[in-house]
Amino acid sequence: MGLIADRVREFLEEIPRGVTLVAATKTRNIEEITEAVDAGIRVIGENYIQEAESKFNAIGRRVKWHMVGHLQRNKAEKALEIFDCIETVDNVRLAKEINRIAGRKGIQYPVLLEINSAREEQKAGILPENAEQLLYNISQLNNLRVEGLMTMGPLVDNPEDIRPYFRLTKKLFEKLKGTQLPNVEMKYLSMGMSDSWRIAIEEGANIVRIGTAIFGARGK
Repeated sequence: MGLIADRVREFLEEIPRGVTLVAATKTRNIEEITEAVDAGIRVIGENYIQEAESKFNAIGRRVKWHMVGHLQRNKAEKALEIFDCIETVDNVRLAKEINRIAGRKGIQYPVLLEINSAREEQKAGILPENAEQLLYNISQLNNLRVEGLMTMGPLVDNPEDIRPYFRLTKKLFEKLKGTQLPNVEMKYLSMGMSDSWRIAIEEGANIVRIGTAIFGARGK
């Protein structure tokens, strides 16, 4: 086993019980991902449908697959063939399309709502103050099940600077958890990446998405 496997084992030892490690595999090749899976990775996170499809065809259902990038409605059909959960639902139109496809498949499909916690215009995600209305609207779609929230947070030089955005998302998570809406079971909070996962866990994350710290810098 190589360096990737060693890093995976270190993470699995350090990350608390009850927190899911999602290996973020954007731009990583099949050999790298296979090494991570062989070392114990059980959930893969991918950003793009086309890239995910080739990896899924090679690796298959040995692992769970999470969509962690922005999803266009016209790619939803393929997304539901590959992914076990879409973490990045941020509007009703996308939710309705996923609901339509899930209904045809006879399933109730799990999603997370993506929160734009830093209010960055260039990023996807629903603004925090609009999340409750979005949750209500999606709760009316019987072929979807909202299972929690996801946030990216801003790019920062000091990981500690991202803490307020994680804290805000956790507070929102707790508020929405009390809404008692149908088709809603708020149990997952997906926050934190390679440089911020420890802070995310301190602030309540139970899913962390780690790429570079497992696989090394991209392009090297």
